[in-house]
Amino acid sequence: MTMLPLIADHWGWLVLAALLGIAEVLVPGVFLIWIAVAAAITGLAALALPIPLPAQLLLFAALSIAAVWAGRRWYRDNPVASADPLLNDRTARLIGQTVTVVEAITGGEGRVKVGDSVWTATGPDAAVGARVRVVSAESGVLLVEGVGS
Repeated sequence: MTMLPLIADHWGWLVLAALLGIAEVLVPGVFLIWIAVAAAITGLAALALPIPLPAQLLLFAALSIAAVWAGRRWYRDNPVASADPLLNDRTARLIGQTVTVVEAITGGEGRVKVGDSVWTATGPDAAVGARVRVVSAESGVLLVEGVGS
């Protein structure tokens, strides 16, 4: 038994839309809501017009593509402001911090202690115990400069 006969009438589409909406609330990702909109519109169309199942499926597929495209475009044009824009960019959060050299920076490379972890660092030569400031980061390597610089 397949699920297709269950969604052949308008109630199936509307229930699917509700379930997708609930799933979006439980696991937010700003994606399922657009599929839910497509299912709801398909359900309303099936309620208003006698549409055969293959046409309903094609309508749902087309509406899903259109809804996801429109949603992506809307979010691109109207980005959600974040109180912490660097939340998921750990290295960018380190820029400006003063850290301690734990393995001397010689020949432009060494290691520094950041919080409870140790990172590879590049920059001017510095002895163990010297304080340096993080000025940038690339591929998990911190670029540092002397604190007096």
